[in-house]
Amino acid sequence: MKPVLVIRHAETEGAGFFGAFLDERHIPWSMVCIDKGDTIPRDIAAYSGLVMMGGPMSVNDDLPWIADEVALIQQAMGKSLPVLGHCLGGQLISKALGATVKANPVKEIGWGDVRVSDEQALNLFGTASFESFHWHGETFDLPKGAQHLLSSEYCQNQAYVIGNALAFQCHIEMTEEMVKTWCENGCDELIASCANPSVQQVEVIEKNLKERVANLNSVARNVYTYWTDLLHSS
Repeated sequence: MKPVLVIRHAETEGAGFFGAFLDERHIPWSMVCIDKGDTIPRDIAAYSGLVMMGGPMSVNDDLPWIADEVALIQQAMGKSLPVLGHCLGGQLISKALGATVKANPVKEIGWGDVRVSDEQALNLFGTASFESFHWHGETFDLPKGAQHLLSSEYCQNQAYVIGNALAFQCHIEMTEEMVKTWCENGCDELIASCANPSVQQVEVIEKNLKERVANLNSVARNVYTYWTDLLHSS
């Protein structure tokens, strides 16, 4: 099998549980690290699927690599290859499909329940609702033809599916180490937003962390199983 291409935009926002899942399934993958100055491939032909991770930047920023990444997403989707986006990655899919990415009404940071939209979403996630991890200030509109999958109290569009592409606003890829690192690096942002009920503080985020991450990994496993099954049929 050709490797899955994973694009990392920030050193602390790597493949996380998704990478561990691929390794567990013996699915080959390679990573392009934007934070290290890696060049985005211009041709998707060498890869079986495309995955974009998160990052602190906006898809609306004037950054030289965004147009190249959007073009690669469009190329992959044009070939019906499986595509998967986490947070910024989901926003990049929306941008590639002509949908708007804009400020969410509030920042959403920490643990919060997301709810499935319909029976198809229920089958994908294996549960009607689950506690996911969030760290975003922007959100995406649904591209034309997309099917809504998830919503939360503070953000209507948490996930959608379109063709062989899955886009997430929430972070289902989290590990305990990633949560702790983000809290450490983002402590100033958390403190500055302490009056916002949609932003949790470190002590709340890290409470029962092992159990919370394990529960999230269980849901993510359902999603990643569905997505990697598409690799064999594409």
